Amino acid sequence: MVSYFNKFISWIYSKLWSREIEISIVGLQNAGKSTLMSTIADGGFNEDTIPTIGFNYKRMKKGKVGLNVWDLGGQQRFRESWEKYCRQSDVIVYVVDGHDLSCMEEARKQLHDLLEWPSLDQIPILILGNKNDLEGALTEEELIEELQLRRIQNRQVACFSVSAKNQTNLDITIEWLSNQPIRQKQK
Repeated sequence: MVSYFNKFISWIYSKLWSREIEISIVGLQNAGKSTLMSTIADGGFNEDTIPTIGFNYKRMKKGKVGLNVWDLGGQQRFRESWEKYCRQSDVIVYVVDGHDLSCMEEARKQLHDLLEWPSLDQIPILILGNKNDLEGALTEEELIEELQLRRIQNRQVACFSVSAKNQTNLDITIEWLSNQPIRQKQK
């Protein structure tokens, strides 16, 4: 009974007031994570985005939703720290360079390794195949197959083909993120 009451209160709150969603953006280096975050925050593409060393944090507001975004470095030495940031997230965003087919096997391995962490169980995941403005980039269906997304169980999964540069499908990305429930955080 208390659970239904809490859900009802959360629903009322979400309709009347703004809410905050914690997001961790992860993926291999050069997938376009920082560019994506910057484009969403600033509303325009910046060609001079530099690679993330460690992490970046950005707070942004989209409609009634505040997004607290942790952009985590994708280099090998930073991947072990992904779990630390992701476990407090409401959503994990996994960005893949949809044009660089040579990285797909490593991207798939890192994604499935990340999702094996018990502390990340049940956290929704959004997979974004970035750089769909480039010829030969994978479609959503091809990303689903390449990354074996149908194997992911017990969590909500979505996949979009996007372009941070051209802002393609960023609107549906923001809409999907905005509609995710806020999780009860474990201490």
